[in-house]
Amino acid sequence: MSILYNADGPIARITLNRPEKRNALNDELIAALKDTLALAAEEEQVRVVLLTGAGRDFCSGADLAAFDRAAEAGVLDHLATAHQLADLFLAVRHHPKPIVAAVRGRALAGGCGLATACDLILAAESAQFGYPEVKIGFIPAMVMAILRRSVSEKNAFELLTSGDPIGAVEACRIGLINRAFPDEIFEASVEGYVEALAAKPSSAVSLTKSLLYHIDGMTFDAAIEAGARANALARMTEDARRGIEKFAKKK
Repeated sequence: MSILYNADGPIARITLNRPEKRNALNDELIAALKDTLALAAEEEQVRVVLLTGAGRDFCSGADLAAFDRAAEAGVLDHLATAHQLADLFLAVRHHPKPIVAAVRGRALAGGCGLATACDLILAAESAQFGYPEVKIGFIPAMVMAILRRSVSEKNAFELLTSGDPIGAVEACRIGLINRAFPDEIFEASVEGYVEALAAKPSSAVSLTKSLLYHIDGMTFDAAIEAGARANALARMTEDARRGIEKFAKKK
């Protein structure tokens, strides 16, 4: 199985399971991951999705064997293949629950894009992130839309055109990832982080994710109006009612 899935509690755990290929992305894995994300979205008890990679690396990017097989394909065939990965990135973006990437080892090319597409990235200090596509005459095309929203324009340009990987500490400094934990406490730190996130009111977290991405690209006036509508909706949730009642009792 290219994907492992467990959702016994509030945390749905999805594992990329091609360790012998450094969890490289092929059609089967991409399709399975999209299906699994859809399943996690429907699981009522799930509050957070945790995405990891089996073996030493998170994900090495696209499986180059598939590129070899598609050498004689036409532009429409290549476009259809590209849309498979594009649809995966969109599925992560539009997922109703926060998705956390936990990165050990290397997250490169499309694998770095997959991590960056997640709402949060936690990494071991020894992890590496990079976009080496330019070194083989290719471009990290779809991931640019994601990367450009995470780091400054200058940092994005350097990452995309140098092709050189950076460590987790540097990735954290420039805003590519959220946290870099020492290797020896990485798993425990990830568990504590996602458990704390899962303990937050789920409707508030889901509405926050939806609004944050919805206002991307809006004018200021439109974003304020979208916020007003989300504010009104949030007040009507059961989580908000309980929270306000609890706060009032403390007062």
